[in-house]
Amino acid sequence: MTENTNPSEDFEIDLGEIDTPDQSDDVEIDLGAPSVDEEAEEEVVLADEPEEEAEDEGDEGEDETDVAIEALRQELESKFGEWYVIHTYSGMENRVKQNVDARAQSLDMEDFIFETIVPTEDVVELRNNTRKTVTRCVLPGYVLVRMDLTDESWGVVRHTPSVTGFVGHGQTPVPLSVDEVLHMLTPSVIARVAAESSDTSAKQRNKKVEVVDFEIGDSIMVADGPFAGMHATITELNPKNARLKALVDFMGRETPLDLEFKQVEKVV
Repeated sequence: MTENTNPSEDFEIDLGEIDTPDQSDDVEIDLGAPSVDEEAEEEVVLADEPEEEAEDEGDEGEDETDVAIEALRQELESKFGEWYVIHTYSGMENRVKQNVDARAQSLDMEDFIFETIVPTEDVVELRNNTRKTVTRCVLPGYVLVRMDLTDESWGVVRHTPSVTGFVGHGQTPVPLSVDEVLHMLTPSVIARVAAESSDTSAKQRNKKVEVVDFEIGDSIMVADGPFAGMHATITELNPKNARLKALVDFMGRETPLDLEFKQVEKVV
């Protein structure tokens, strides 16, 4: 493999996991039950908590996903060439994939540029108390390409419209490990397994859920229940159950509330 010496605008990305903050330890009580300890920190529940799912409910779906991920690993290990990440203009990922594939064919570089992939994931977005499933890029602005890196193949990819550079150190593109590629492609595997499953509940469990309307730290107004009209601050979001936790100033004391999304309004 010939090392590229042509300067380019190269980028680096970190594929590591993002740490999540610790959850609070507030005590939950039923609003209708009398308090047995007035000094204890109470969390007011303004709607019935959904029943917890049985621990073994999703075992079958998880097994199918594990098998699919392991099959993908074996497939990646058997393929020829190295995986690289190219940086693109945001929103142009699919167009870049099409252009790289077309240039590899028209310039007779198919023996060096083998495959391009835009990693995607299925996400359930919660917006205005409605759920909508959307497919989006796992890493906006990045495309995977499997290739044998030479000066010529580098030039074909690098000079593709909307490609701004290879990800690497300095001017040298750095190939990904199999684990890194697997990490980037796993969300699409989960989506495929869920789509092929006949279990409707399993399909919903396997999908990532994100809240569009609210963020932790947002100011909200309680629109329903005994605290209606009072302002509060969001401390925790539970997208799966469409609920949130917030702190309200009640009689000079911060009182934690457990609410459904439909019970609050965001304060702009």
